[in-house]
Amino acid sequence: MFRRLSVFALIAATAITFAPERSAAASKEIMELQRDVALLQESIKQLQQAQDKQLAALTVLVQQAVDASNRANTAVAVIQSNFQDNIKKQQNDVVTPVVGLTSRMNSLSDDMRTVTQAVSDLASQISKIQSQLTDVGQAVKAMAQPPVQPPSQTGGAAPGGAPATPCMPSQDLYQTALGDRNGGKLDLALQEFTDYLKCYGNTDLAPNAQFYIANIHYAQGAYDQAAVEFDMVLEKYPENNKTRDAMLYKGMSLVRAGKRTQGADEFKELITRYPRTDQATQACTQLTGLGLRCPAAAPASKGAAKKKKEL
Repeated sequence: MFRRLSVFALIAATAITFAPERSAAASKEIMELQRDVALLQESIKQLQQAQDKQLAALTVLVQQAVDASNRANTAVAVIQSNFQDNIKKQQNDVVTPVVGLTSRMNSLSDDMRTVTQAVSDLASQISKIQSQLTDVGQAVKAMAQPPVQPPSQTGGAAPGGAPATPCMPSQDLYQTALGDRNGGKLDLALQEFTDYLKCYGNTDLAPNAQFYIANIHYAQGAYDQAAVEFDMVLEKYPENNKTRDAMLYKGMSLVRAGKRTQGADEFKELITRYPRTDQATQACTQLTGLGLRCPAAAPASKGAAKKKKEL
């Protein structure tokens, strides 16, 4: 707009300069017009200078705004970086201890399982020691009785499945078999206990001999055969000093043979029939290890209590 006014002023001045002379009255008006044009040019010049100053000031303000915006972006970037660093630090401060605590809890759980297994093994060892003490008592009791005369042998297999060779005295044969078993000679002890049952299958130590035959199969990892042999203790010699141990080990043999349901049933029957015994406690531990609950022990009847007392 200022440029158009300047051009117009120049055209007017030029027109006035080259115009033909007029009258004196018109000359005065022309001079006034020239003066007005000069004033207009000066005003335009001042206005142009003011505009240039304003543009310069506006440019400075825009540059300052751009600089402020850059500084703000830098500040935001710094804040974001600090925020991310704080988040990472908090994660390291919180997540790492939680992971360590989880690891410790898992380790503690493993330790508890190890302790539980150790207690179960210790209870089993105590049960074995009790069985051995019972065997010693039975042996002492049997030694006080007159020796049973072995059946006569005429060579070859005798009637009733007795061995072809003459039988050793019952106490000697039993003690020899028991010593070989305790000494780790399992195969020899297995044969000797088998010979004992063939020669003295109706003596007081016969249930013990049958139990140790099953126990040797269990120790050798023949769990199916061990379950069968432990069952023979229960079927052939009911209610003897090895009944509870036979039920416990029969259940353990079935579980290790992959028959978890049958083994669990055997544990439950043991707990029900013989509550508040060491074998019932071990059976409950075995059930817990299978993820099952121990059954409530049924109160013993007067007749059963009397029968137990007599035994």
